[in-house]
Amino acid sequence: MAGALRAAGLTGVDDSVRRRAEYSSDASNYRVVPTVVAFPRHVDEAAAALAVARELGVPVTCRGGGTSIAGNAVGTGLVLDFSRHLNRVLAVDPQARTAVVEPGAILDDITAAAAGHGLRFGPDPSTHARASIGGSIGNNACGSRALRYGRTADNVVSLDVLTASGERLAARRFGRDGLAAAGPAGVALDALVADRLSLIRTEFGRFTRQVSGYSLEHLLPEYGADLAKFLVGTEGTLGLVAGATVRLVASPKAVALAVLGYPGMPEAADAVPGLLPHRPVALEGMDARLVQVFRARRGADPRTAMPGLPRGQAWLFAETEGETEAEARAAAERLIADGGALDATVVTGAPARVLWRIREDGAGLGGRTPADAPAWPGWEDAAVPPSAR
Repeated sequence: MAGALRAAGLTGVDDSVRRRAEYSSDASNYRVVPTVVAFPRHVDEAAAALAVARELGVPVTCRGGGTSIAGNAVGTGLVLDFSRHLNRVLAVDPQARTAVVEPGAILDDITAAAAGHGLRFGPDPSTHARASIGGSIGNNACGSRALRYGRTADNVVSLDVLTASGERLAARRFGRDGLAAAGPAGVALDALVADRLSLIRTEFGRFTRQVSGYSLEHLLPEYGADLAKFLVGTEGTLGLVAGATVRLVASPKAVALAVLGYPGMPEAADAVPGLLPHRPVALEGMDARLVQVFRARRGADPRTAMPGLPRGQAWLFAETEGETEAEARAAAERLIADGGALDATVVTGAPARVLWRIREDGAGLGGRTPADAPAWPGWEDAAVPPSAR
């Protein structure tokens, strides 16, 4: 296949044992060795690679930061890595509050490009420093601030999409024009929706954190027949994202972090409804196990020396905002008063950033296989190795 890709004009093609081994894993525990890895320099090369894969019957997996913990960035066939070349923020429009980006653009780079205008990209999964927008579109990434800014689907205006058949679509909200304006694929989708209106209206989009999957509710006429939002979360199964226009949101002028301690996660969860009327920017829960992992792996690093946490075995992190830090702190104190916590504190600045890193780093650290793990399979779930039974 590598030869066919080179013949089609791709120069960044690598089927060496080392490269294939490097791309056999992502942040998950899965190990799947690809046939070949390619690094498209522009959209035409991505289209050419897709055509070769279609002709040879080889599956395609698109990859950005490789941050998936569910094996989304590994596959047996062709892996297209967009992070090397197609990684730019092409334009920022502060009036429209949008940014035009390539699929390999890192989330933090989008926010950095918009920061001078007081704007940011809203969704911020814990891997925002290395996750790409293409991957975030693929799995409809959310993050701690989804409470305020929503999912990736809520922050996508339009998508540049390549389909498996080679068609190039400008996916957007079609409104009164209907999905037929999107071409043959749109006509087929329009017929699908029309045939199942009742089912889609009653069974889809029933909760706000619905992410990966086929969110057909976005194709309903009352929601503007939004093909771009529908494609978000489909994990690349319906098309390859070659570019996107995303919505930007205003960055808070000042924030404070309320940290509330509870006896356990059930008690922390019970407290959430009382906090929601305060409209926090972010709300995140974590228990003592995650904190222990973080302390064990990062506690010796002075850059991540953790401030003292309130008493408890589980915590809620609630970020509040204000025109000034004093206003943000006052909002945090009001939230704490309704939290029913064992203990609580308010932090800002560097201490708050360190506490947020528990969530950002802890999940990844907790998912790593320990260096001293047994070599026999199934050790995670068994107390006694097979040889000793």
